Amino acid sequence: RPGVGAALGAALLARLGLVLYGLHQDGAMRVRYTDVDYRVFTDAARLVTEGRSPYRRATYRYTPLLAWLLTPNVYLAEVFGKLLFVAGDLAAAVVAYRALRRRGTAAGQACGCCAAAWLLNPLPMAVSSRGNAEALVALLVLATLYFVEGGSVGKAAICYGLAVHMKIYPLTYALPIALHLQSKWCGGEGAVDTGCDKKAKFTFVGYLWQLFVKMLNRDVLLFGTVAGSVLAALTVAFYHLYGWDFLEHAYLYHLTRRDIRHNFSPYFYMLYLTAESKWSFALGLAAFLPQLLLLLVVSIAFYRDLAFCCFLHTAIFVSFNKVCTSQYFVWYLCLLPLVMPSVKMSWCRGVLLLFLWFIGQGLWLAPAYFLEFKGYSTFLLIWLAGLLFLFINSFIIVQIISHYQKEAQVAKKLKQQ
Repeated sequence: RPGVGAALGAALLARLGLVLYGLHQDGAMRVRYTDVDYRVFTDAARLVTEGRSPYRRATYRYTPLLAWLLTPNVYLAEVFGKLLFVAGDLAAAVVAYRALRRRGTAAGQACGCCAAAWLLNPLPMAVSSRGNAEALVALLVLATLYFVEGGSVGKAAICYGLAVHMKIYPLTYALPIALHLQSKWCGGEGAVDTGCDKKAKFTFVGYLWQLFVKMLNRDVLLFGTVAGSVLAALTVAFYHLYGWDFLEHAYLYHLTRRDIRHNFSPYFYMLYLTAESKWSFALGLAAFLPQLLLLLVVSIAFYRDLAFCCFLHTAIFVSFNKVCTSQYFVWYLCLLPLVMPSVKMSWCRGVLLLFLWFIGQGLWLAPAYFLEFKGYSTFLLIWLAGLLFLFINSFIIVQIISHYQKEAQVAKKLKQQ
């Protein structure tokens, strides 16, 4: 525990230092440290305190719950939200640590994984200290996995409902969570392996029958009912308060979004060139197909280790998404501590993969800088760099899967529920 306390203390000091530095840079330099979205959050919170809709603030594309949470930005101090996000950032690390300890990971190794992948990682530090709310979603996702593996299905469902309400992407976890709960119900090794259905035939159709039809057990129904109720209650309540604007900006916008501004996505250039085409909307929807296929395969292959499956889900979702920015990387980095003990590769290989990941970002950022700050037309170079970054991410995912070992520590039963 002393190691955990030291890591948390160092992480807190680093984040608070960045918050203070951000206040200085915002006042002294032309380029602001604070994320532009944080000003949007604060403006929306100010509208809420005035009894108006947060969606009167242009580009506010989030749940009203976030604007409500940040009303102290108006009443107390504008820095409150950053401190809230930092607190969520550290709480996510605590949940990850407890999840690792429950899985049987030694205290020192669990602390090291959390420190290396999250607490002392510059990217999560920057994201939360700049005023981005991703840490709150990371906390809810980790809490969901923690409670699922601990057998607290109701608590997990509440956290999951809140996570999906905050961001759409955790919705992709529904299938692996259902399959995982089904496998626990059938004896811990999965219905397919244990013969939960004695009459099932060793055919592909029989496999799918066992895998999907047998999901309708008590835990799956409880999880779906509670999570659906939480999500429905929040949706109905906010629709009553803010009408169609809420549905359009909080949910539908993210499903039909076609961001033609430069980003890491391999699709951005295609969407940019076809922005005025009648096929633009159809192409945007078609971009979901590779994601859906890969997510389905990963769900069926790895659902028994839920944390590993969700990590792969998120990495694939982000890498192949229509829009991909640096803050999206936090979505899978928060799950990395849970995965590290199960991935057996040499330090040299791990460092090489990390180096490739940063090189891919650097090669993209160079032409992006000349486009944004110098006005050069570097769209083609940005797109080619995005394709290279997709290849690098895909290579890293394949390496992680190929070095994944479901050891006794991971595969054995969790502590008694």
